[in-house]
Amino acid sequence: MRHTLADILPAVSAAFDGAETEGLEVAPARDIAVLLIDGLGAELLRRHGDVAPTLTAHLRTTLAAGFPATTASSISSLAIGAPCATHGIIGYSFALPSAAGPENFNALRWRTGSAEGPDARTTHVPEDVQPVESSVQRLARSGVEVHYVVPGYQMRSGLTRAAFRTAGRLHPASDLDSVRDGLLDFARHTDRGRRFAYAYFPDLDMHGHVAGPESAQWRAVLGAVDAMVAQLIDDLPPTCTLLITGDHGMIRAGAAIDLEADPELRRDVRLVSGEARVRHVYSDYPDAVRDVADRWTGALGEHARIVTREQALDEHWFGPTPPVPTIESRIGDVLAVARGTSVLVCPTAEPMESTMAGHHGAWTDDEQLVPLISNR
Repeated sequence: MRHTLADILPAVSAAFDGAETEGLEVAPARDIAVLLIDGLGAELLRRHGDVAPTLTAHLRTTLAAGFPATTASSISSLAIGAPCATHGIIGYSFALPSAAGPENFNALRWRTGSAEGPDARTTHVPEDVQPVESSVQRLARSGVEVHYVVPGYQMRSGLTRAAFRTAGRLHPASDLDSVRDGLLDFARHTDRGRRFAYAYFPDLDMHGHVAGPESAQWRAVLGAVDAMVAQLIDDLPPTCTLLITGDHGMIRAGAAIDLEADPELRRDVRLVSGEARVRHVYSDYPDAVRDVADRWTGALGEHARIVTREQALDEHWFGPTPPVPTIESRIGDVLAVARGTSVLVCPTAEPMESTMAGHHGAWTDDEQLVPLISNR
């Protein structure tokens, strides 16, 4: 069975404690850092090892991001040490209750309606939307000092509050140089106290979305990441284990299916959430679910696999443990998962997302598989 992102921090905890584990093995050290390169897919790295010789040389294993393979879900799974069925951040966007009925909630931006909608940190308190204790909280409770090497705004974001659920020392990092310097500052200390750092770099994902994965722009960023990692590995003290991974891979968009163009796709449908590779479809009423699923199957054909919520849960798409009712209700009555390189777009509701060259979220290896890289 392949390990997932949710297995990394339990392995880190075991490494701090010197405990044996049947799961992932992390080299014990006084300090351990996890650097997440947004959009670093294992298959993409394999095909472009010439651009990233350091990352390739230090590859230890390949992990599954988990479903859906998207940033909000993956970061939550990493920080909490559990899959979506447990933590409930089930996608880029999904339905949450409101006074007027279910409304679209963008978990990455922590906004309602759309990525540009109202800030939802007051109406949907992050610690209530995701109430499960995180692995980072458990590390802090055990006496490990927590550090964050991330862009400053992320410390205040709803997603960070929901996923990590604990304070820590911030090393502001908005570019590769500041990521390197922040991690070196974190690791260079003379006391015997244990430290954990979470670091994040977004640009590979951004260039993949805009120019496409494997584009010249994307390859240039991958090369810059590799050069920084090479220097960082040389400069880190031997008291620090560095782990590097991604939150998902990416595919270049092929056929674009306009979900707004076919009125049959909106019949008996209250809300469509998710993103271009994974759609959550919420029915107006329970008796219409089967009809909605059949209409979507007929309309989308080979471009998407259509299942009901019950089938997805029976097949453990969101994790092996059944979700509690509040989380189960966030999952669409019907799910549409894009096949091949097709994308399921909503140009009016999601104008920016619908024009992207690169996408992720679904079941292909290019989206699901991420590397685990280590200096030791």
